[in-house]
Amino acid sequence: MKSNASIRHLVLIWLGWSVVILAFQHWIGARLELQPPDRALNWTAAETIPHSQDDKPTLLDPFMNEHVAWDSEFYLSIAISGYNDPNVRGIPANFSWGSFTGRFCEPQANSECAALNYAFFPLYSWLTWLFALPLRLLPLTVIARATLAAVIVSLLGALGAMVSLYFMSRESLGEEGGVRAAFYLLIFPSGFFLAQVYTEGLFLGLTFGALAFLLARKWGWSALLAALAVWARPGGAILLLPMAVVWLMDRSWLAGPRSAVMRGVAALSPAISYGVWSLSPLAEKFHRVESLYFSRKLLAVESSLYAWKQGWGALWENNSQAAFYYTLEFAAVALAMTACLLLFRERPEVSAFGLAMIFFSMTSGVPQGMIRYVLAAPAMFWVLARWGRNPVFDKIWTLASILLLGMEVMLFSFNFWVA
Repeated sequence: MKSNASIRHLVLIWLGWSVVILAFQHWIGARLELQPPDRALNWTAAETIPHSQDDKPTLLDPFMNEHVAWDSEFYLSIAISGYNDPNVRGIPANFSWGSFTGRFCEPQANSECAALNYAFFPLYSWLTWLFALPLRLLPLTVIARATLAAVIVSLLGALGAMVSLYFMSRESLGEEGGVRAAFYLLIFPSGFFLAQVYTEGLFLGLTFGALAFLLARKWGWSALLAALAVWARPGGAILLLPMAVVWLMDRSWLAGPRSAVMRGVAALSPAISYGVWSLSPLAEKFHRVESLYFSRKLLAVESSLYAWKQGWGALWENNSQAAFYYTLEFAAVALAMTACLLLFRERPEVSAFGLAMIFFSMTSGVPQGMIRYVLAAPAMFWVLARWGRNPVFDKIWTLASILLLGMEVMLFSFNFWVA
């Protein structure tokens, strides 16, 4: 009975949070307006001046416009027009930021021009397209329908992440602690991304779900969600690590050959899913756009260290916007890593996944967005909820987190850079 009551509370908290976030973002523009440009990073000023979005039609529709910014352009474009949307910029194979010969081109099907859409995995956009089908009954534009559908997908994913986090942690934290961990997820400063046209809601719903089923030793369901997570974001492949750890911890080979093989195949599901994706037509152009345009690569340690040093230096320069931004970035990484280390002895599989996700994000070549990426480390909310047993910490953390959440969602709503 306690479990049923806790689930009911989680659903009501999620519903109330969703209404509050959507209402806040809808009405915030009626009271104030931020003055551009945003100088948080060296490139954000040019992207936040008036009319800088005029060539991005999916970001211009007024319906729920406060929920779209930055990468939302590409998720909506894929959902509406597919990867080769001619309205999205493309790059040739010889593209270079320092070259005028390899500049943007217009994507067309079966051409050598790779649309920037290819940098994004397809599952979120596919589900957006699916959820938008019944919305055709509403008097909305195509972009508006896709935006509403994408937000619905994000919110449902957020609910899945909450319930999964509760089931993962309740044995350790108790019923109240499990609910508190889920609540802390929603109010984390970057938790508002769970209600935007971004993949966070779906990705966390799938990864946390896979981990929750893994801890319950429900291998089939864990494998299914892990395989789907890979098609939402490349980081989903890292689920191979906790699944392999559990396979070894359980000494699965002692359960008999058939059981050991079945569990082994389930543990390999993220790698198998990634392998299928890598054989698809999406893979080659993904790597091109990621490396040439977004300057991201797997294990780009040297360039990442250089970029992180620049970020550290920005803390002391005469740019308060950059200093504030990087302060949150470093604080988020420190908190997430500390939580993973503190939980490692109790839950090595959960902690290993969180640490691997953080390392994967930090060494991609570009030190930005970490306050968003650390959401994928469930150990952070687990440990925060444990600390939250102290009512003083609980109240102070809740206050600080919600104040930062409000400011971050406000920045995002006005198309300023957050993460």
